[in-house]
Amino acid sequence: MLPARPLTSMTDEHDEDSEGLTYADSGVDIDASEAATAALIGAAGEFEGDYAGLVDIGDQYLALATDGVGTKLLVAEAIDDYSTIGIDCIAMNVNDLIATGVEPVAFVDYLAVEEPNDEEAEQIGAGLSEGAERAGIALVGGETAVMPDVIKGLDIAGTCAGLAPKDGVFPGEAQVGDAIVGWPSSGIHSNGLTLAREAVTKDHDYSDEYPHDPEQTIAEALLTPTRIYSDVLAPLRSHETHAAAHVTGGGWTNLTRMGEHRYKITDPFDAQPIYDFVQTEGSVSDEEMHRTFNMGTGFVAALPEDEAEAVVEATEDGRIIGHVEDGEEAVAIRGLELAD
Repeated sequence: MLPARPLTSMTDEHDEDSEGLTYADSGVDIDASEAATAALIGAAGEFEGDYAGLVDIGDQYLALATDGVGTKLLVAEAIDDYSTIGIDCIAMNVNDLIATGVEPVAFVDYLAVEEPNDEEAEQIGAGLSEGAERAGIALVGGETAVMPDVIKGLDIAGTCAGLAPKDGVFPGEAQVGDAIVGWPSSGIHSNGLTLAREAVTKDHDYSDEYPHDPEQTIAEALLTPTRIYSDVLAPLRSHETHAAAHVTGGGWTNLTRMGEHRYKITDPFDAQPIYDFVQTEGSVSDEEMHRTFNMGTGFVAALPEDEAEAVVEATEDGRIIGHVEDGEEAVAIRGLELAD
């Protein structure tokens, strides 16, 4: 695999004033999505928790998170390979619980199909089993619904339950002066695939050879499973973690979910070559890339400097990637200023 190209070099090739592909152009308007979510919450009522809902059950919290894998399913469908989709479904839920400070315990899935297909179901089930093993959780059943009038193809989502002592949940608010510890992603996780798909299929088929790795097709590169961050939970709980964020939809603006501060990122992980491929093929601006994708860093946490250094030593591939500063809410990264 070729080394990742530094993102700071992309600006020259992708003029910020040029007409490049955006997430909204490809069909997903993040602002509209957030407005709809706010409307839903306004109607249903507020709940405790951010990445997961928390239920007070006495001396601890029961936490619940639910998510799916989005249009990554369409990439799997294109090459008839659903073997990794279950891993993604587990990961997207487990990582949200971990960002709250909750230990994931059990998972149930919901598979909706246009028509039953034993081979597809077996592949998805194998991925769910693999994801559960990686996350250290139990699969406790699920539901398969056949709905030809509603579903075209298939869709999968799931709900993960977790537990945490009341003093184990992260406060959720970063503090000025905190160091930001980050952990690398495995590539495009399960967000932004609508943009990525439109970009790479402009001049290619999914079955075409992936330029950065001739042993892979473009589809296989896009289907790289989402990393599961279960290994970072214990070290974060053992130290004074103020807040954490799973870098998903909205890209780097997710950091502002840790509080209204300025997040200065000075040493992010390199973006994997898949991002250069998507950006080049879609003529996507640097800002749009960072607002849509994780760009190489999949999970972050804010802690006091000395505590952050201890967490780095306790985890395999974490490192301090920046700091929390006083100032207007924004994320400063690779010459960009991203406001939510």
